Amino acid sequence: MDSKQPPPYNTIQQPQPQPGYIPAQTYQPYPSGPTQPPLYPPMPQPPPAQPPQTVIIQTTTTSNLTPIGSGPTRIRCPSCHADVVTTVKSTPSGRTHCWALILCLFVCWPCVCLPYCMDSCQNADHSCPNCGSYIGTFEN
Repeated sequence: MDSKQPPPYNTIQQPQPQPGYIPAQTYQPYPSGPTQPPLYPPMPQPPPAQPPQTVIIQTTTTSNLTPIGSGPTRIRCPSCHADVVTTVKSTPSGRTHCWALILCLFVCWPCVCLPYCMDSCQNADHSCPNCGSYIGTFEN
């Protein structure tokens, strides 16, 4: 049975290093640092803490909206900034066409043109008489 037992560990000889081979125990770190840049950029540092600042925002709003009606209205033109009385032009709307269709369907075809002649069935488009710019529409 003695022949089948392994040899004692203290009698095993270490292999001799090959030429040009340096054992791992003698490795030294590279003196100038790593040759590749790091894989991830360094974490940004938070800015130094500052005392809280109080910011006061004060807003003022002025309403330049002037109500316009179906007739001429005194207003300050947003384009030329002149105080003028608006020019009004009546234009037919979808409601005007619907009334004409209803009159036609109920055999009142002689009265079909009536909604087109009434200002109360049409929209009033306001414009500036000074510069001609569009100001707004009053819908009836």
